Amino acid sequence: MPMPAEELRRYLAEAFPDAEIGIDDLAGDGDHYRARIVSAAFAGLSRVRQHQLVYAALKGRMGGELHALALETSAPTGD
Repeated sequence: MPMPAEELRRYLAEAFPDAEIGIDDLAGDGDHYRARIVSAAFAGLSRVRQHQLVYAALKGRMGGELHALALETSAPTGD
């Protein structure tokens, strides 16, 4: 069963309460998303570590309800 975008947003917002989150349904099937997440939690972390934090926030749903997730993660620039 696919994961609705709002459910995906809820998981990300719980894990990264300060984040700016943008979600695009890439295929229109509720199964392939792109998520853009800007959070202070990512400051000083490698891109790999940032993505690991996102996958952890999804609590094992990658590969199940969520088939594909393209990630764009960054820390705020402070301008």
